[in-house]
Amino acid sequence: MAIYVVKSGDSVDSIAASAGVPVEKILWANQIEYPYRLAVGQAIYLPENGTAANGRTELYFFGYAYPFINLEVLADTLPFLTALYVFSYGFTMEGELISPRTDDTWLITAANEAGVRPVLVLTPLDAEGHFNNELVTAVVENSWVQERLIWNLGRTMQEKGYGGLDIDFEYVQAKDREGFAEFVSRIRQVMNLFGYPVSVALAPKTSADQAGLLYEGMDYGLLGEAADRVLLMTYEWGFAYGPPMAVAPINMVRRVVGYAVTEIPVEKISLGIPNYGYDWPLPYERGTTKAESISNLEAVKRAIDFGVEIRFDEIAQSPYYRYWQYGVQHEVWFEDVRSIKAKYDLIREYGLTGAGFWQLMNFFRPAWLLMEEMFRILR
Repeated sequence: MAIYVVKSGDSVDSIAASAGVPVEKILWANQIEYPYRLAVGQAIYLPENGTAANGRTELYFFGYAYPFINLEVLADTLPFLTALYVFSYGFTMEGELISPRTDDTWLITAANEAGVRPVLVLTPLDAEGHFNNELVTAVVENSWVQERLIWNLGRTMQEKGYGGLDIDFEYVQAKDREGFAEFVSRIRQVMNLFGYPVSVALAPKTSADQAGLLYEGMDYGLLGEAADRVLLMTYEWGFAYGPPMAVAPINMVRRVVGYAVTEIPVEKISLGIPNYGYDWPLPYERGTTKAESISNLEAVKRAIDFGVEIRFDEIAQSPYYRYWQYGVQHEVWFEDVRSIKAKYDLIREYGLTGAGFWQLMNFFRPAWLLMEEMFRILR
């Protein structure tokens, strides 16, 4: 594959002529719109003129989507997916399901019609839409609540046409560590009887004894054994309320993968990949500054609009830049085809068998075309 980094004086026409790729193909592959402006430092994916590369491995690709996803974005994305994870169902202390606020029926239908497995995502969200780890405690400690929740899940999945279940329990308390894994194991035993695979999302740990509420309740070994598949949530190092930095720096992602493969069979592991970036106003003040979540395309557009060069951090393998607006300096970190390729290369290096994107609400064609060039999609 070829990736070109824009230099001063370049145009789409000059890049196309130099690469021997039709202008129209470059515009389409990189979602470059009229008047076809470029930013210095922008990474351009140059699509192949021939067939896809030899030696591709078949992988399980999926992504999370809210039921209010744009129809066109969904239609563009589905051909690249094995499964569509619908975010999200919550539950009550009594084991009753809380449906998404937007009806998910159409999304399930669209996935099934495209030959893509729709997967119900279960999170400990309460009626107000907040993560509540007391819900986790209720379901792992009370067998009646657990049975009720499993029964409600099975009924809903069958009635609505779901094809699998994903358990995304964050902030699991240390005291619920073993109970959570036992719950995943139990629900997998039941769901597998009806042909439903069960996956579980894991906070990005780098060691077994990693401190912190996000990590202490996650036992990689037990959960890897309990579930059919796991997702490493290898993103959000750079996050809305944190200091400016790469969302998924490859050096940190590598540390998580390196630990995970010591606890979990590689054939069960999917790598989490972010499909967004952040724009921070500066200076950053802890507890006050909040970054704006933006799409990768919007990040490039802002660099163009403000006439700044996109730089690339070689350690994090992530693009970034700074710009000024209304007397306020901003710092932007996002994903481009280079940073995505670094993550795909890591999948190959470790022999992982899948990738999961958080989230699919914006379509970033270069990532999918590169995926198609490097891997085959498991159906």
